[in-house]
Amino acid sequence: MARFEYPNIEAERIKHRMSIDELALQLNVNARTIRRWQTGVTEIPVSKIITLTGIFGVSSDYLLGLEEAKA
Repeated sequence: MARFEYPNIEAERIKHRMSIDELALQLNVNARTIRRWQTGVTEIPVSKIITLTGIFGVSSDYLLGLEEAKA
């Protein structure tokens, strides 16, 4: 099974000066879950990807590493 990492989630979290605990609270998950998504240990539910796009104002393709951020 392929393992995918999503470093753009971490980059956006840092860019928005948000702690992992703050992001976890907004997503109604714990910080460990976010770390597991970022490192590809577990898959990110589509509903959480949609929420993340709203929080960060970016596309799902960018968050998943399928495209680069638009300037």
